[in-house]
Amino acid sequence: MHASSSPRAALSTEELRQALLSLHGWRHEDESLVRVFTHRSFRDAIAFIVRISYEAEALAHHPELSNVYDRVEIRLRTHDAGNRVTGLDVALATAIDAVVRAS
Repeated sequence: MHASSSPRAALSTEELRQALLSLHGWRHEDESLVRVFTHRSFRDAIAFIVRISYEAEALAHHPELSNVYDRVEIRLRTHDAGNRVTGLDVALATAIDAVVRAS
C-alpha cells in the first residue's frame, strides 16, 4: 500500500500482488483475500475464531467467516471500498497469521 493511501482505499493490482507475497496461504478470489484453516476438532476451530475476533475488534474490521466442523474459511474485503481488498484487509490477514504462528 502506498504511504499516502488510506487504509480503506482499494489496493491497486500491483499493491495487491505485493501484499500476497507476504501473506502465506492467502489467495485473491472474487475481490477478497481468502484463506482456509483446518484444525484438529470443532472445538479448536471455534477457539481459533474467538482468538481472531480480538484482532478484528482491535482493527474495527470484521471478516466474513464460515465454519464447518474443523474448517474455518476467512474472507476479507472492505465494504466501504466497494467490496474490494484494502490495506485494512492486509493488516487483518497479517494479524490472523500472527495468531496462527503463536498457536
